[in-house]
Amino acid sequence: MKKPVKAVLFDLDDTLWSIGPVLVRAEAALFDWMRQHAPQVPQQFSIETLQVRRKVLMAGNPRYQIDLWALRHAVLTEAFNICGEDLCKVDAAMDVFSRARSDVVLYDDVRPSLTRLGQRHLLGTISNGFADLATIGLAHHFQVSIAAHQFGCAKPDREIFHAACDLLHVAPVEAVYVGDDPTRDIAGAQGAGLRAVWLNRADLLPQRGLPPHVNPDAVVSNLFELEQWLSTQ
Repeated sequence: MKKPVKAVLFDLDDTLWSIGPVLVRAEAALFDWMRQHAPQVPQQFSIETLQVRRKVLMAGNPRYQIDLWALRHAVLTEAFNICGEDLCKVDAAMDVFSRARSDVVLYDDVRPSLTRLGQRHLLGTISNGFADLATIGLAHHFQVSIAAHQFGCAKPDREIFHAACDLLHVAPVEAVYVGDDPTRDIAGAQGAGLRAVWLNRADLLPQRGLPPHVNPDAVVSNLFELEQWLSTQ
């Protein structure tokens, strides 16, 4: 017999908001800032070339697979250095990107569902990204929020799921994790002993499929459906 659900934990990007448009705007804001304050960088580098460099560094350094903020900072530092720009401005450039990174448009179901769910469950977040929930205006909904770059390991490592459960004082079998990524979110949570709900939103085109070995406890297309499923548990 399954234990009642005491806690619901959420992924952030592509679960509570669509991340693609956010990153496009954030990259544009960063390059607009650099054109004014570090003009040699956008003259010699493009959004695409910096992206390629990040992929190379991520592949060669396990730290950068966890700490995406540090990855971006390292690539900007490298570019500023190559271009002869003032390295003291890298932190300011990262501030511009980080603020834009947290300028998200929430899905319509997020605020009402979190408000209702918070009346019945403990709520938390586990993310491999570095969005600022306080800036976004959601921090008050969650008793716990863990970011991989601060914790030291990332999903799908079971330790990050167990840490959230420990902080909420619930056993993994009493928690449900909700996310969009089959491997990091669903397989990762289940491997840590949580139940896992795959949130496959209709706007994520092409629609993502599930690998044959991934079997979520439920599949929903929005948080309203999640509420309905939780009411049966």
